[in-house]
Amino acid sequence: MAYAIIEAGGKQFKVAEGQVIQVPLIAAEVGSSVEFDVLLHGDGDTAVVGADRAAGARVTAKVIEHGRDPKVIVFKKKRRKGYKKIHGHRQDFTAVYIESLGEEKQISAEKTD
Repeated sequence: MAYAIIEAGGKQFKVAEGQVIQVPLIAAEVGSSVEFDVLLHGDGDTAVVGADRAAGARVTAKVIEHGRDPKVIVFKKKRRKGYKKIHGHRQDFTAVYIESLGEEKQISAEKTD
């Protein structure tokens, strides 16, 4: 099975074709197509590592939805001091459907006369 490691929002994700993943918020409309930087791609037996060596590879995905994760509560307390602090946080995300993992088509530099 083919897979790739992509970078989105400063994080790395292992993806395969047909997978739905949640990445940090992307400024793209729902239904639009986006491309991600490929750091590694392989097919199980072989792998090409490095952004410069995998420069020809591309991962295209379709934006499904934008949303927010469940709230995470941050609670701080110091015993015997009467200090309590509660802070909540919800992370924004974009759900994307991985459409294809593939090589970018190379345009030959040959002249035709």
